[in-house]
Amino acid sequence: MIPDPSTPTSRPLKHNENYAIHSAGAVSHSGDESGNENRRKSARGKKRPRMCSENTTQARGKASPGSPGRAGGGGGRRGRVQAVSLFEVLTMGRDAMQTVIGDWIETYAMDRDSALLDLISFFIQCSGCKGVVTAEMCQSNRVQDCGDILSKMVEKVDEESGLQYKKFMAFPWILTVTWPMDMDCAEYPLIQPGPYGRWFHSEFGDFVSVLVSQCQHCVVFDGYLMNALVSLLTELSDSCVRAFRHTCTLAAVKILSALVAVALSLSTVMENTQKLHGVERRKTSGRQGSPRLDRMKKKIAELQEKRLEIESIMDTIFKGVFLKRYRDVLPEIRSMCTEELCLWMKLYSTAFLTDSYLKYIGWMMHDKIPEVRLKCVLGLQGLYGDPLLLTKLDLFTSRFKDRLISMTLDRDNEVALQAMKLLILISKSCEEVLEEGDYQQLYRFVFSSQRPLAALAGELLYSRLLNAPAPGSEGQEGAGEGEARGQDVHTGRTLVRLRALLSFYMQSELHKHVVYLVDGLWDCAGDLLKDWPTLTHILLQEAPPQCTGLTEAEQAVVVEVLVASVRQAAEGPSLVGRSGGKKVSNAKERKTQSDDCAKLTQQFLSALPKLLSKFAGRWDAIASLMKIPQFFVPEGLTAENTQAASEELIREMGAVVDHPSGPPAVLEAVSRAYLRLCGGDTAWHPAARPARDALVQRWKDRLISQLGVGLKEDTFCADIDQTGEMLSTLRKLRAFYNCHDLSQWDLFELLSPLLSVGCLQGGVPSEVILEVLQCLFHAMLWNLHTSGRTLSSRDKAVAQRQQLSAFCETSYRCLSHADVAVKEQAFLGVCDVLAAHSYQLNVWEPASCGPLLYTPGPRLQRALQAFLLEQVLVGPDSDAHSRVCLASEGERQEDRQKRRTLLAAYCKLLVHGVLEMSNASVVFTHYTKYYNDFGDIIKETLYRTRQTDKIGSARTLLLCLQELYVRLKQEQRCGGGGPTGVQTFTSIKELARRFALTFGDPAKFRESVTMIHRSGIEFVFSGFVQAPDAACPPYLTYLTILSEFSSKLLKPDKKTLFCFLQRQTADHVVHSREDCWQPLVYYRASLLATAAAGGEGEDVASYVSCDRRPHPPSRSPNVNKQQGQVSPVDSRSNRASVSSSLPEDRSEAGPSPVATETQRTAATVMEELHHVMGKETGDELVEVDL
Repeated sequence: MIPDPSTPTSRPLKHNENYAIHSAGAVSHSGDESGNENRRKSARGKKRPRMCSENTTQARGKASPGSPGRAGGGGGRRGRVQAVSLFEVLTMGRDAMQTVIGDWIETYAMDRDSALLDLISFFIQCSGCKGVVTAEMCQSNRVQDCGDILSKMVEKVDEESGLQYKKFMAFPWILTVTWPMDMDCAEYPLIQPGPYGRWFHSEFGDFVSVLVSQCQHCVVFDGYLMNALVSLLTELSDSCVRAFRHTCTLAAVKILSALVAVALSLSTVMENTQKLHGVERRKTSGRQGSPRLDRMKKKIAELQEKRLEIESIMDTIFKGVFLKRYRDVLPEIRSMCTEELCLWMKLYSTAFLTDSYLKYIGWMMHDKIPEVRLKCVLGLQGLYGDPLLLTKLDLFTSRFKDRLISMTLDRDNEVALQAMKLLILISKSCEEVLEEGDYQQLYRFVFSSQRPLAALAGELLYSRLLNAPAPGSEGQEGAGEGEARGQDVHTGRTLVRLRALLSFYMQSELHKHVVYLVDGLWDCAGDLLKDWPTLTHILLQEAPPQCTGLTEAEQAVVVEVLVASVRQAAEGPSLVGRSGGKKVSNAKERKTQSDDCAKLTQQFLSALPKLLSKFAGRWDAIASLMKIPQFFVPEGLTAENTQAASEELIREMGAVVDHPSGPPAVLEAVSRAYLRLCGGDTAWHPAARPARDALVQRWKDRLISQLGVGLKEDTFCADIDQTGEMLSTLRKLRAFYNCHDLSQWDLFELLSPLLSVGCLQGGVPSEVILEVLQCLFHAMLWNLHTSGRTLSSRDKAVAQRQQLSAFCETSYRCLSHADVAVKEQAFLGVCDVLAAHSYQLNVWEPASCGPLLYTPGPRLQRALQAFLLEQVLVGPDSDAHSRVCLASEGERQEDRQKRRTLLAAYCKLLVHGVLEMSNASVVFTHYTKYYNDFGDIIKETLYRTRQTDKIGSARTLLLCLQELYVRLKQEQRCGGGGPTGVQTFTSIKELARRFALTFGDPAKFRESVTMIHRSGIEFVFSGFVQAPDAACPPYLTYLTILSEFSSKLLKPDKKTLFCFLQRQTADHVVHSREDCWQPLVYYRASLLATAAAGGEGEDVASYVSCDRRPHPPSRSPNVNKQQGQVSPVDSRSNRASVSSSLPEDRSEAGPSPVATETQRTAATVMEELHHVMGKETGDELVEVDL
């Protein structure tokens, strides 16, 4: 049992000492501290802990032999080294660490009790504890007393004194740790943010390792130090205090890791001794006995005994600490245990690399924290990377193989990446483990959205499918004679690898974009993908009769691979939808990219015409091939070879684009190819630009002829064939107008009459109107873009504004067209042109002649709003989108993206100030209704417009709420027979809450929020007569919506608005108990809630006493909230408005209730509020706090 410190005893002195250890590292004895001789006197009386600052350092040049407060060391060394505490040595590096620990070992040899208490103090202080540790000797060695001692090992909280206690045994000591309850456990060193936490973790681990390493020859095996340390760390690692549990668990596993090194050292020495023993035994085989042989046998026995003792200590730590902490609630502890276990398995495989230990790694791979799973995978990589350990992993591999494969789908990118590395390592070391189905599942990650993971999957795919030697390739290569033969062998091997790649791509059916496959294989299969001469040769050659060549589908895939490799070489690994790649390339990569661009230009400048000729009529292949000229570079080309090749290429391109049935994708690709060839001072510029001008002129002449036949007397009279020819010409002009400035051909004046006839008279096919609209749209954009060159006088600026007005008028007519595609194009065109015109006005210098201001008329603004409401802001049950509801998921996503584009085009007009701020109300009113589809666009528009005009943006929000509210009241008066699509009161209130959330800092938007409240109050009480018999205003319930903005008011503004509200209402209204006035009570509560929180409790007290009346559940502000689903704003509004549901005491009503109510203090009011909140919304508050 634990003796009373005040009771004298006849036991020896050192077994009856009481110590008090402060967390700073000093040990306080119950006796006098004046010298060592005083500490050896009998200790009587109560324990007296010495309190000192944690950061206090007592430097002493010389310490007494038994000094317990400092690890000063032995006699000689103590005179040369300044004494420091064990905790302070963490900041001094590994060399100082070894010196101080050596001194501590000397101190331990002379007085192990005080030295051990120093070490105990060190671990307590490393836990960040600022309390007091009291130590006393256990004075009973009887077995029957152990139960009494263990029953007193407690961890409790004393609320009266505000202290926490933990009493436990670190044999032969009984330790009591006392610390304040308010001590923040998040302040202990191991979890400090920034580099300090990482530094402390490293230094603390080094200290423990050095301690065990320097004690391994003597102190470790004395049966005292390790028993005390293991007891201490086992008890503290099982504490409910996170700081103790985390720090001591780290110390325990680091001690076990250091003991593993000691055990390995003992095994090495024992193995060498056994070898010497064998040699000596062979030398003395004929003799009776040898003293040296006997000494070796004795040494081997001692080494075996020491190793068994070390393994026993390791087993104790593993069972006492690891088995309890590897499932700890703190993920850092679980991660630490997992990492150290993998280290033990790798270093000391004879003891730890067994199935009984491997199962913990397998279980922890299912941990919910990515860091823990990552440590498991990284540890397994070290195990599978050692060939000597593979035989011990067979059962684990077969048991957890499926889990390892599934971890490649981990939501954490780093875990998935390392899992793929581990599986690649397993496939190389244990080929029979993974089956073909497993490999097929791993190959598919080459299409992953994460480039590092795709590159690893590409490496696996390349090593198993593409890098396998072709059958008989070695013999063919040896029998090859001459360069031609060698080229044939190379082509054959490339064809075999290409067929394997095609087979994988066409059988997987996972992805339609070859560029992702090429990007995944680029790092490992670059020699195959950049072998453009061989790939071109395979596409151009005709298959021999005895061989089966590539099918048309395979040829199309090879063309896509060819084009994707060209793009990858020219632009690098930058793909839309794939992340994780390098954003900045180094000098070597830039040099390689430049060389590849020169090579591909030299290769395809001559090979591309042949490919275009072979694939004539196969538009998908031609559309892909025409992307190659976009990556040509003029560097490194000779003029004599370039001119002939470029002329041939331009002829083939002209033939492709002039084909009457060319699809839009081909026309677009050819247009971009011409843009690359015509731009800059290049070798092919002299041939490309005249060819392009000749094409455009020919198409213009053809269009004039077609219009002359099909358009007579303002009537479209072309037949089907003529309409098809006209449509083909318009598509070519539109494709080139998108990339080239064709203003010199005056296509705007040529096409405007056709569009006017189509809109006014009708009869023009929708396809023709659509192409003409796009041509006019591009004409206007080029006109605005080149204003710096063309607008040299005011007359030209007036002409440009007239052209812009004509385009807007034509687009206005097209907005009423029957075809939806025409209306969409007209809407997009007019929005983009007006936004571009606004940009030109903003960037133009005022001193020079620039564009003139143009403002869209009211008709056009109303038409744009009507289109937005009919085609964009519509529900799934509307007629305009009924066809989409029956379509597939892909079509619905495409329609959603189209609607987002249309809405963004309209919002650009609001942001750039083309339309007035009030026009934004048609968008903002649908913020909550279409939050999932357009919430990001509407929110960004709201922020941008607020940056331009805070007050105007706030007025627009107020206008939105008032319009919705008035429409709701009209529908209620009509008995539900009003207009459809009216939002409910709850949805309007939710919209107001979302609007309030967009106001960030209340001080920044003070004027805006105050204006919303003042205008809202005026809107409610407009025309209200302050008479005793006056009815409540018809829009009084709007105050409930307005209260959502109260949380964004500052305290002075709340008081000002409260006074303004009081002036709008009569005295009898303020204290009315009628239900119709409850919205006013609710709004007043929202204005007064913050005043109570800040100490201004009189108004709230008045409110609580005069409005204490139970209301139905429907009047509670949180009636529609589900339990546990409370946002931060909701929780604040709950606290602000909960008083609206307080019970009412009618006896307190009087002629002057305010004078009576002000007698109640703010503390009483808040107590009552908390009482009601605990009754009504207790579950919600608990959920929020958690």
